Amino acid sequence: MKEIVVISGKGGTGKTSIVAGLAQFGPDKVLADCDVDAADLHLVLHPEIRETHEFWNGEEARIDPDLCTACGLCHEHCRFGAIEPGDPYRVKADHCEGCGVCAFVCPSGAAAMNLRMCGHWYRSDTRFGPMIHAALGIGQENSGKLVTTVRKAAHDLAEDKGLEMVLVDGSPGIGCPVIASLTNASAAVIVAEPTVSAFHDMRRVHELTAHFKIPAMAVLNKSDINPTMTGDMADFCEKTGIAVVGRIPYDLKFTQAQVRGLTAGEYDSGLEALLGDIWQNILHRV
Repeated sequence: MKEIVVISGKGGTGKTSIVAGLAQFGPDKVLADCDVDAADLHLVLHPEIRETHEFWNGEEARIDPDLCTACGLCHEHCRFGAIEPGDPYRVKADHCEGCGVCAFVCPSGAAAMNLRMCGHWYRSDTRFGPMIHAALGIGQENSGKLVTTVRKAAHDLAEDKGLEMVLVDGSPGIGCPVIASLTNASAAVIVAEPTVSAFHDMRRVHELTAHFKIPAMAVLNKSDINPTMTGDMADFCEKTGIAVVGRIPYDLKFTQAQVRGLTAGEYDSGLEALLGDIWQNILHRV
């Protein structure tokens, strides 16, 4: 099975727009949105949710009011301001970091740690095939583990349906969620725009793919807004063995398509042809 992961060193380079644009081309595949901290692939693909699953991870404190003696030790030792004094004391869930110190110091056993529900993940259908996606709860952490859950669910679904490909909208950056996105990847497609920050982060994310020995390709988005830097980025790709599989000029039709809930290819035949060429270039190298 081939797993193609589209990533970017920074957000806002057009990664998700390009994933949505590539999704319409064959072969049949499972789509996965691993950008769980700010998922937005669903805004264009409009998935119909078939299954909803809770995502439990990490811990948060609870205080049993029947056991609490209001001694105040939990409030005294909490460094996150998560304990509200009273009789009984109570935990402010949005402040709790799950460190467990309240349970450790509580002499009556009233304070205890419990699993925390951090969000949901979904199995859905789209007009381009099945899709696995997720929503991390507001202020929740462990997004890397949720990314792993989404990626594994997409892989399992592809196996169940006998599909040979998974197309992943990966997380931006180079941290834990990105590493989780890249696990088992057959290839990574780096989307970058010709700006100082995007070029810098492209180099960083390339170091990441090289460390894990994952073949990398690049799409240079908005390539005409700074031709000199686009040339520098192409030179960097040539020197580091990154195949440039496409250059996309700045085009307001991408935004106009999103406003209408369409992919760029659905909205404009010229962009459909361009994205189709990029997809064929990717398939040729996987």
